[in-house]
Amino acid sequence: MNKLWLASLLSISCSGTSFAATNITWWHAMGGQLGETVNKIAADFNASQNDYQITPIYKGEYTETLTAGIAAFRAGQSPNILQVFDAGAATIMNAPGVAKPVQDIMIESGYTFHSQDYLAGVRNFYADNNGKMVGMPFNSSTPVLYYNKDILKQVGGEAPTTYEQLEALAIKLKSKGYAAFSQSLTPWIMVENFKSRHNLPLSDQQNGYQALSSTVMVNTPDMQMHIGKLKEWSDKGYFKYYGSNWDANQIPFERQEVAMWMGSSGSFGGLRNRVDFDFGTTYLPYWQSLNKNGTHTFIGGAALFALNGHSKAEDKAVAAFFTYLTRPEVQMYWHQTTGYVPVTNAAYEMTKASGYYREHPDAEVGVKQLSLPSGEWTKGYRLGYYPQIREVMHREFDNIFAGRSSVKDSLNKVKTESETLLSRFARTMQ
Repeated sequence: MNKLWLASLLSISCSGTSFAATNITWWHAMGGQLGETVNKIAADFNASQNDYQITPIYKGEYTETLTAGIAAFRAGQSPNILQVFDAGAATIMNAPGVAKPVQDIMIESGYTFHSQDYLAGVRNFYADNNGKMVGMPFNSSTPVLYYNKDILKQVGGEAPTTYEQLEALAIKLKSKGYAAFSQSLTPWIMVENFKSRHNLPLSDQQNGYQALSSTVMVNTPDMQMHIGKLKEWSDKGYFKYYGSNWDANQIPFERQEVAMWMGSSGSFGGLRNRVDFDFGTTYLPYWQSLNKNGTHTFIGGAALFALNGHSKAEDKAVAAFFTYLTRPEVQMYWHQTTGYVPVTNAAYEMTKASGYYREHPDAEVGVKQLSLPSGEWTKGYRLGYYPQIREVMHREFDNIFAGRSSVKDSLNKVKTESETLLSRFARTMQ
């Protein structure tokens, strides 16, 4: 009896050991409702199979998460997956030995991987100069124009396609007591995506894809014209600048104090739940004087990077999770719940077939904008220490709109300080 009991116990113990799940961690920057959605996706993945378990851990805002991830890697205690935002992509991708390309980890783990399965505007941003995808696109977004339909009806206007049309509309809106627009994250919308929308270079070395960039092209005639116009519109009350805080620029639109707001396509879901007025979404405007039709924008948001230094079993768990995450039905759920774009063609087609866009046509605007014609400079950018460069831009935009500095002087300061940061970054890569 004792022998039988012991044999049974050993059998159970061995069975439990052989089927023990491989555990991996995912550090992310999704707080609030987005964090709840991340937790649900992780829980659903865990429940879908018995081999792997993923634990999502919120590490703060984007910059905090990136900093924590790099510090943990240096200490030999890194997570398996790290969420890295667009501005930090060059930092993680250029750091020797830190990230393992998603394309490699998938194939080495026995999964099929085709980069062409991903939307062009999404896959190019997180690929190296040979086209190999390094990051797994996750919460991908792009800047769009939201507009209050009722306010625009008061002046008989339609949502503008170009900045020329926006200026004409702003005059009418001002006569009715409305500022035309505000926008969130000026470097992203008014610098990076201004360049992409007009197919203009953001930096040298093919926007950093060919080699490490040494300069950012911000004091060019096109930028001086564009930022100069924004300052003129600010002085006339057409454009409201509320500083570098995202919400400070979005809330006036929610309160119907401005007629339009340039923000993230990923904000669609939240806006839909928070406002009680009818709003629409359209493409980010462009200057017809600079580009007759306008090219597609860059993506924003973030990607997931698999970090080196883990076992093959854990890498295989990462690959399994990435495979689950990019299932069309999972991507469609993420897209419809959050407003972020679906990153694969299959998920986009499934969403269209479901009739979701017939009911919510504004939710498709970001995807369509990313699918507009491309150009030489629309693939993306690879700029080291770009989060710090963005901070320099924020400071100088504050100075411009407060009247403390001229457009030309501030853009020259951005150029000079950016070159110092890029040079410092290049030295760290040696």
